[in-house]
Amino acid sequence: MKRSFYLFNPGIMERKDNTLKFTPVVVNEDNTEIKQQPRYIPIEDVAELYAFGSLRANSALFNFLGQKGIPVHFFDYYENYTGSFMPRESLLSGKALLAQTSAYQNKKKRVELARKFIQGAAWNMVMNLNYYNRRGKELQGIIDTIKRLSGTLADAKAVDEIMGIEGNIRQAYYAAFDIILDDFNMGTRTKQPPENEVNALISFGNMMCYTETLRAVHQTQLNPTISFLHTPGERRFSLCLDISEIFKPIIVDRVIFKVLNKHALSTSHFDKKLNKCLLNEKGKKIFVKAMEERYDETFRHRSLGRNVSYKHLIKLECYKLLKDILGIEEYKPFKMYW
Repeated sequence: MKRSFYLFNPGIMERKDNTLKFTPVVVNEDNTEIKQQPRYIPIEDVAELYAFGSLRANSALFNFLGQKGIPVHFFDYYENYTGSFMPRESLLSGKALLAQTSAYQNKKKRVELARKFIQGAAWNMVMNLNYYNRRGKELQGIIDTIKRLSGTLADAKAVDEIMGIEGNIRQAYYAAFDIILDDFNMGTRTKQPPENEVNALISFGNMMCYTETLRAVHQTQLNPTISFLHTPGERRFSLCLDISEIFKPIIVDRVIFKVLNKHALSTSHFDKKLNKCLLNEKGKKIFVKAMEERYDETFRHRSLGRNVSYKHLIKLECYKLLKDILGIEEYKPFKMYW
């Protein structure tokens, strides 16, 4: 079974017959390099690569990865997503591209889809809070606030208005984090860079969800640059931002609550410097493992009548959106029902 591989150390990636050869490199204080014991990864086992350290490779490697349909996602020193190498599109469809562009240009249709993304996200936030409310965390006031704000989405006539409501919903939702978490405080949401441990996990987890959504979009005929909630722009796959809104509460946030409240992560797993807080290498490995376990977790899907994983669920969401754009079936965002 194929799986994601995470490269936390700087190193050299090469093709070795039908195997990937990764040689970690350690740089001494005098800038001399020491090559470590290489690792060999069978290409049949690789779904995608995540490069968190400096990665050296040549065109032969990327040709090989492109032939095998394996993307590589790159992150900078501050754990910010910087871009991806994506294999050549294999599911190109002029009909789907024209339909997606037409849906974006149709103001009524764009507002309708943007509204549904936030309705799905808000519902899943409430389901998260209900889970902890039943376990003794006093969250009813925040739940009521999110429900009230979500109820105003139906009257929104423009995407900017929807984004404003979404901002208020998320502000109320994030206020619950300090109640849910036992030993950590989130305070104000801070990004680029995050200023404390909780913000660091939110930023890191959201980026993982974004890249997983990009992988799912790439396996359909959707174009990742044409979005409905977020404004399409240069150098970003904005449709992935739209779709990941639905899944961040039930994947990323649930993992954060789990690893912190079960003490899988502690303050020792973060590096704190002036006005920024980032996961260290050991912390990244623990959090990535918890995210992968969540992606692989399965549940009984009502419509399909069988068990599906959260990773596959994101791909199903892309197909649902595509069906709506093509006029086959109305899109309904995924909403937790347990």
